[in-house]
Amino acid sequence: MRDLLPLLPLLLAGIACAEDQAPPVTVAADTADMIYYNVRHNLTVDGIRRATVEADSAYFYEGAQVIEMMVMRVTFYSPDGVETSRLTSREGTYRWRTGDMEARGDVVAVTPDNRRLETTILEYLRNTNEIHGREPYVFTTPDQRLEGQAFRADPDFRNVVTTQPRGDLGRVELH
Repeated sequence: MRDLLPLLPLLLAGIACAEDQAPPVTVAADTADMIYYNVRHNLTVDGIRRATVEADSAYFYEGAQVIEMMVMRVTFYSPDGVETSRLTSREGTYRWRTGDMEARGDVVAVTPDNRRLETTILEYLRNTNEIHGREPYVFTTPDQRLEGQAFRADPDFRNVVTTQPRGDLGRVELH
């Protein structure tokens, strides 16, 4: 009898199929190596904090060196430690080998002086300290509105390069 115990799940599955019922549904188990809730992590460049990442839940995949996060919040800082912007999104990916991040779904980034960026996907590149958006976006300030198809900027939106811009820009400084 002891030798048959390992075969019990197979025997039960065979009985279920023999009764002309629908085949059993197999759900793939989560392959995350670790799962954490209420995560908070500081990202540094040369020992200086450049961002703080928070998430309601985080799934760590060691082989890929990736963390998938749900309900993500990121605060970016200047080299002097001053907050430059806050970002929220439904989900995101952090690649711990490079320090790069991607935010997806209802991405909103706001600066302390109320400049606001809205898009569906945004990428942060740690080595260049830049954000990139490859999807349409809307950028607003108290007196400007800019829309476009894609952009590249610093995290505090002082230097923005955009494609197909349109909107009410007010006064614009060209470099």
